[in-house]
Amino acid sequence: MSAQIVRRCIWLLVAAAAWLPGVAAAFADGGRVALVIGNAAYRQAPLKNPVNDARAVASALKGLGFDVIMRENADLGEMLEAIRQFSIAARRSQVRLLYYAGHGAQVEGRNYLIPVNEEISGDDDIARKSADMSELVNQLGQLQEGTNILILDACRNNPYKAAAFKTADGRVIRLRGAIANSGLARVQAPNGTVVAFSTAPGSIAMDGQNYANSLYTKHLLDHIGTPGLPVEQLFKRVRIAVARDTQRMQIPWESSSLMGEFCFRPADGGACNGIGGIGLGIGPR
Repeated sequence: MSAQIVRRCIWLLVAAAAWLPGVAAAFADGGRVALVIGNAAYRQAPLKNPVNDARAVASALKGLGFDVIMRENADLGEMLEAIRQFSIAARRSQVRLLYYAGHGAQVEGRNYLIPVNEEISGDDDIARKSADMSELVNQLGQLQEGTNILILDACRNNPYKAAAFKTADGRVIRLRGAIANSGLARVQAPNGTVVAFSTAPGSIAMDGQNYANSLYTKHLLDHIGTPGLPVEQLFKRVRIAVARDTQRMQIPWESSSLMGEFCFRPADGGACNGIGGIGLGIGPR
């Protein structure tokens, strides 16, 4: 049986499990649920910031009303189990968010989130030993209501060719990958979904050695709690700040098919950016 068929079977089980009441009952109907994963302790090309990034984002999301499923330095089994729990809770939630910090890669146009404790020597290993993000995007896109937000602070290049460089002021910046024209593939966001990448296709994401968080996550945290700020404007602010701080070496990128407005913290009256009638910062798909 091929790796692709096995992975399809896993995701069919995930979809079926979404009807189990035991796990889903732990999350309120119509609420906000998030899966946050930070992977740093790789055998090959370890990273400095992802666990700190994940902890900071999880804390911020809890303060914004999210029920958070959190994993640090997860192996493949732990990642798949966390995704299963998230998929179950997603069906009972109006806002579903995935945040991932760590290594990522693409194989034949599909994006994979790479667990720790896996020996990976080529594309076949990545497809067999990693979590298929493309499948999760498709699963979330099948939900008829609510908002999906996927935030990937991951390298868009081969994670096993990490490198570092010094900036003009002497700071050391570690790259989450260093080979151009590889990494995560472009994503066509399904209806009601925004997918945010920490850097543009074929570019590098920075794992700042002298900071507690990556540059992308630092600026995400700076703006995520701004009252009334629509999510697409939030990502625009982050993109401008990261591009400025890196002299345009890293420019974040998004794919969005949102039809209405969503903001993490609504303004007075429950509106996003002064738009009335949005309720809890949740607009139509």
